[in-house]
Amino acid sequence: MRGHDQAAEIHFEGDSLEVLSSFSDEIKRALGFSLRQLQIGREPTSRTRSMNSIGAGVYELKEADERTWYRAIYLSKVANTIYVLHCFEKSSRKTDRRDIELARQRLKRVMQRLQEQSTHEKRG
Repeated sequence: MRGHDQAAEIHFEGDSLEVLSSFSDEIKRALGFSLRQLQIGREPTSRTRSMNSIGAGVYELKEADERTWYRAIYLSKVANTIYVLHCFEKSSRKTDRRDIELARQRLKRVMQRLQEQSTHEKRG
């Protein structure tokens, strides 16, 4: 039997894991399952949307309940890691500028770290 491709790692940036953990069980399960699907190379079960306004390869997982909308913004797989940049609730159709900015800043930090790692590995 051939070995399965290893599931991708998930890195939660900033407070994204704490925020995700604060969502209702139903929403947490739905978003968690979608992240798990992404880890093993499948399509997420949550609705998704490309977030090119934040950066290339950035997507948003979308869930909702009767109370509000929930979002998890992530950078699709880079070197077998999925980066969850930002999780938040929103009450209007438009995503708040602050949420976009926060995700953008975290993406920038991730890209800097990846750049430093690759520079370090080339020297090593």
